[in-house]
Amino acid sequence: MTTLLIQLLSFIFALGVIIIVHEAGHLLVAKAFDVRVLTFSVGFGRKLWSTQRGETEYRVSAIPLGGYVRLGGESIEEATGNDPREFLSKPRWQRVLVYLAGPAMNVILAIAIFAGLFMVGIEASNPTSVPSVVGVVEPGSSGAEAKLQKGDVILEVGGKPVKNWMQVLIELTTRGGQQVPIRFQREKQVLQATVTPKINPRDGNGDTAGLYPIFRPQVTRVYPGSPADRAGFLPGDEIRTVGGRPVADGKSFVEQIEKRGGVATDIQVMRDGRLQTLNVTPDLEGKVGKIGVGIGLFQRYGPARAVVEAVKYNVQIVRDTFYILGKLFKRETSAKSTFVGPLGIARETGEAARSGPKPLIYLMGLLSISIAVMNLLPIPILDGGQISILLVEEVIRRDLPLRMKEVISQVGFVMILLLMFVVIYFDLSKTELVRNLSGGLRPGS
Repeated sequence: MTTLLIQLLSFIFALGVIIIVHEAGHLLVAKAFDVRVLTFSVGFGRKLWSTQRGETEYRVSAIPLGGYVRLGGESIEEATGNDPREFLSKPRWQRVLVYLAGPAMNVILAIAIFAGLFMVGIEASNPTSVPSVVGVVEPGSSGAEAKLQKGDVILEVGGKPVKNWMQVLIELTTRGGQQVPIRFQREKQVLQATVTPKINPRDGNGDTAGLYPIFRPQVTRVYPGSPADRAGFLPGDEIRTVGGRPVADGKSFVEQIEKRGGVATDIQVMRDGRLQTLNVTPDLEGKVGKIGVGIGLFQRYGPARAVVEAVKYNVQIVRDTFYILGKLFKRETSAKSTFVGPLGIARETGEAARSGPKPLIYLMGLLSISIAVMNLLPIPILDGGQISILLVEEVIRRDLPLRMKEVISQVGFVMILLLMFVVIYFDLSKTELVRNLSGGLRPGS
């Protein structure tokens, strides 16, 4: 019951913030162009609460899966043609900007969220900065059976050239259960192997075939009360040596710590450009040592760099989104593993909320940019569909026939309704949370 409540509250909070920001974009630009705004609603359906401010009613409705701004004279049936404040009385370019403002606000929100996270520091979830070099091959995995080794430089996955680990992840995780050819370079030789990513029953995606990247290990999390916490470790510390021995990757670090349970150990880290030595005594859990840190790739920047990286990150998310959609249409991946509906989002937001504020805020950033992209698609009744109609009318220099617009709107409504039924069906068929590509970076000790 507690889990369900957390999922529900975190879902309402995350989606509520995104909806308010989106609809506020429409509201502010409409008012800037002196359009009468009749209703600002968060949610659809039956009204739960409302208040009147001037000519605008602000309300909260029962179904928290979206929202809307109702403008005066927005439809031909309502427009009188005599009121210059009616929406249809405004120039087409102003109407385009009103429709565009919602998705634009979602983009701004996503950039602000990721910039904030980069400033406080976050584990990398989109490892485009990590080269496509194998750092760890999990014993017994498909990658191990294919004889891949640490240091192999992956050149192609499934016939697609790759330059960073994010591209490797996308190609592997979207081909669960398939035989995937991998072309790689080992020293001066270019070789080929075939791996088969296992299908994850929780979401239908593939795993990484036991392959993980090579990167200098960084502390991504310090668990309160742990030996690492007492020794003064901080997120972002880059591990250099353990007991005087150089550490090249996360696996080496974990192996060194596991051997030193109960033994005081000097660990050299790079922090803010300076080498520091921290003394820690790993707890002995069973037969292995643990110090209580997460190991991965940590990203933290100053304010200016954080904004730049946030913009680049959102651009990369959009590119990856369209690339995966392209794979879907080419039947290289399944719709079940690609689409996530409201139930999946609720489960994921609940899990993120239980993990702490950073994962929940990060997820909000992903949802915000995803909603912006979806709303800009040229689907009738969405913002992108309305913009497309206005652009067509501008080109032909006249309004489309009313009957044609009605048919277009009806088709768009049916499309959205069918899509909703499909994604809910997919949600119900998944037993656990939807995928998180950050799983491609291994946890630490």
